Amino acid sequence: MLLSATSHAGTVVVRQSSTPFDAFAVRDLVLQQHQWQELLRQQQQITILQSLPIGCLAVTSPFDYFSCGHQFYRPYEYQDRQLFIQIDPPVSDNPPQ
Repeated sequence: MLLSATSHAGTVVVRQSSTPFDAFAVRDLVLQQHQWQELLRQQQQITILQSLPIGCLAVTSPFDYFSCGHQFYRPYEYQDRQLFIQIDPPVSDNPPQ
């Protein structure tokens, strides 16, 4: 009896051993992306903008987002378009002393 099965493991990347590679940085990036997706899933009501209001400030810590007065938006790529999703006020990793 002959049995044949197909499996799919995802994307396979072949690299030269001489190319520097930081597996921990890749792991951390994937974890951050997963956490971001989970936060979006958990949010009850999502506000999505196609463009930001005038006067928003770009902030890069603890992650990239825009501060628009008392509203905060994070850029998000969807179907080759940049959208902005409203988020809760970010908490800085380095509180003022």
